[in-house]
Amino acid sequence: MNKWLKVAFVSYLLVFLLLPLQMIVKADDTNDAIVYVIPVEQTVERGLEAFLERSFNEAAEENADHIILDIHTPGGAVDAAGNIANIMNNTAIPVTAFINSEAISAGAYIALNADQIVMVPNGQMGSAGVIDGSGNAAEEKVQSLWVSRMKTAAEENGPDGGRDPAYAEAMSNADFDVEGFPSGYLTLNAEQALEVGYADAIERNVDGVISFLGYQSDEVNIVHSEVSIAEQIARFVTNPIVIPILLSIGSLGLIMELYSPGFGVPGFMGISALLLFFFGHMVAGFAGWESLILVVVGIVLLGVEMVAPGFGIFGILGIGLIIGGLFMASFSTTVMVISVGITLVVTIAAAIILFVFFGNRGPWKKLVLQAQTTSEEGYLSTETDQALMGQTGKALSDLRPAGIALINDRRLDVVSEGSYIGRGSMLKVVYTSGSRVVVREIEQND
Repeated sequence: MNKWLKVAFVSYLLVFLLLPLQMIVKADDTNDAIVYVIPVEQTVERGLEAFLERSFNEAAEENADHIILDIHTPGGAVDAAGNIANIMNNTAIPVTAFINSEAISAGAYIALNADQIVMVPNGQMGSAGVIDGSGNAAEEKVQSLWVSRMKTAAEENGPDGGRDPAYAEAMSNADFDVEGFPSGYLTLNAEQALEVGYADAIERNVDGVISFLGYQSDEVNIVHSEVSIAEQIARFVTNPIVIPILLSIGSLGLIMELYSPGFGVPGFMGISALLLFFFGHMVAGFAGWESLILVVVGIVLLGVEMVAPGFGIFGILGIGLIIGGLFMASFSTTVMVISVGITLVVTIAAAIILFVFFGNRGPWKKLVLQAQTTSEEGYLSTETDQALMGQTGKALSDLRPAGIALINDRRLDVVSEGSYIGRGSMLKVVYTSGSRVVVREIEQND
């Protein structure tokens, strides 16, 4: 028994002595630097903002040592770029912008908010003028605010106390020129950006950026943040160009479905478009279930209004709830006002075209009443006396062109073919339809 006690004591002693060494080895394993690589691709919009916010939060939770923004964008929405800049400035993690091809317009503003800027050899940066929805330069007040933001981003970020704001102003103000560069919105290539201090290095890929940051390849854990399928849908759906298209499809599909029997393709398209709109905005964090519920209740009320006589409280409430739900789900009141306006115009125009020009063709026949009450089918408000055809008589009053005539000893209300016929003239019946009797004057020689 004493022997086994000695063995157990020695074993516990070895474990106790080796435990610190094991902890040191484990600590070495976890000492690898964590670098998050986050793509900033395609158009800058609110969906991209939601993705970057999630990625920055994940990097903070994992105690990341550095964030690299892999930028390749032609620009986009100014408000989204401003919110992305706030996300970058509010994090304690150092951020490096890697311009992997181009950072134009809003992309240049995002890059200027990074602590460091690295560009590929053929990279481009600049041309950051504000353009409105019609493709023209924005009003002076908006331009002035944007120029101020660009200059502030340049001054407050970068090594050695920031960057020269003159180049940021030249990027965003076409009327401001800097020496050595052509007039108009300034765009810097990699060599020019490095020369004026707007780039800190030129590297060909992310590995080169990591080496520039001072990390060894075997001492860094690179985490590539990827856009999920749901976020890809959200980025597509929250695009200001796509929003009115989805709303137009949704409204037109529901209108066609309400006027057609059963439930078919139009209703499926309408509901799918609206669900896609709300799904994207909910993933992006702009919409909640309350906005979707409002729209669903509004659609139900419109359906009730369609089966009720006239147009009353159900229709007004339904339209109000639908519009209210759309505005609650939107990230911008201005964008939604424009989208709803476009939707109304497109829906009304498309409905007129479908009902007027295609109402008697193909599947659209169900949308338009095809039955006609013709005289050949016996639909007459009064009976037609075919026996009067060809009979003669006499005008008892002047026909101007209507008047009274005596035909077959019957006093009848008649009308001439258009000409004046005097009282006492001889007449002949040339056409009858219901209560309408058309006569013609008989010449004396006839």
